[in-house]
Amino acid sequence: MPGFTLPRALRTTRITRTHKISAAVVASASCAAALALTAAPGNAETTAAQAPAGVKPVSANGLPLTAKDRADDGAKDRQVASSLSAGLKVTAVAKQGHTAQQAADRSADRKIIAAPKAAAPKAAPKAAPKRYADNLDGWIRESLDIMKAKRIPGSYEGLHRNIMRESSGNPNAVNNWDINAINGIPSKGLLQVIQPTFNTYHVSGTPHKLTDPVANITAAANYAAHRYGSIDNVNSAY
Repeated sequence: MPGFTLPRALRTTRITRTHKISAAVVASASCAAALALTAAPGNAETTAAQAPAGVKPVSANGLPLTAKDRADDGAKDRQVASSLSAGLKVTAVAKQGHTAQQAADRSADRKIIAAPKAAAPKAAPKAAPKRYADNLDGWIRESLDIMKAKRIPGSYEGLHRNIMRESSGNPNAVNNWDINAINGIPSKGLLQVIQPTFNTYHVSGTPHKLTDPVANITAAANYAAHRYGSIDNVNSAY
């Protein structure tokens, strides 16, 4: 390489203070440009609007993108975003419905567990036994209830009429003068019944005592029903 020698005037020219300041300014500008290039991200993309006028975006086949291509791409992006949004909404609604159903099931289970057992039906109280007056009216009424249960005919009037004729309403009345008395089996009680007749026509459920008012009435009515059809048909000694 041929040698090159500065002219003497240049070699002998001294660098003034102004020259030094100019060189420093140039050096600083060069460093700032270098730092700006280094700070730029390596993966930054240059949009079509920022690209130099000479560079145009291209499609996958290498051809420049048209306005229609850009519109189609935007529509596809919006369609995908809409589908994702709809899917998220459906999933959220289904999850919410499933959660509500689980809560309802738990509530139903708690109600079943907490429901008190139904109380056993109480037995109907037993009817109090019917009470009758301890007099002629009460004896006749009690006798009529027993006769009704045993299907023995007779009425209050028929019983009362015959009782008043036979004993005047005295349950301890005794006939000591008729043929039965002569034979040793006198008639006794409200309806003047002899012992053999009482034994034969005694009504179960009543005392087995000839002078008991109710037992005497029911036995006599039972005897009259067999012989006369009913105590109501008896109008004299029987």
